[in-house]
Amino acid sequence: MTHTDEHKKVAELIKDFRFAMFVTQDPDNGKLVAHPLTVQEAEFDGDLWFLVSKVAGPIADLVPDAPVNVSFSGDSSWVSLSGTARLIEDRQKIRELWNPMVEAWFPEGPDDPAVGVLKFDAESAEYWDSPGGKIATAFSFVKSKITGERYDGGDNATVEL
Repeated sequence: MTHTDEHKKVAELIKDFRFAMFVTQDPDNGKLVAHPLTVQEAEFDGDLWFLVSKVAGPIADLVPDAPVNVSFSGDSSWVSLSGTARLIEDRQKIRELWNPMVEAWFPEGPDDPAVGVLKFDAESAEYWDSPGGKIATAFSFVKSKITGERYDGGDNATVEL
């Protein structure tokens, strides 16, 4: 698989996910903390965008240029992205990403001063993809038990972005 194909594969897998776990490191005690966030833009070009409260956990734990992780999990594929993130003050980007679902958290709308944009810049990705979902996975497990051959869990690769 070429470098471009690998990028496309990661982008293809990510577009199917709506929710992500954004993992930071607590600056006070060094513990890893996972924060559930909703992906606001389906097109993955190496960046992910999230609308967040400027005082919420993900922002409170954010240290400039510190490594963070965004992970996705589904029935047949998983993606882990490593990179950095920062809070951006950009009202135009907030309006661009705004949708009716966000209003549940920010009823004052896109001009609410508490709304911020979290931009994640991916540096690398690792993915696991089991085409065919649960049925194909179950079949592969059974086949492995019958034949005594090691389970082949599908595609797995690490991609530098």
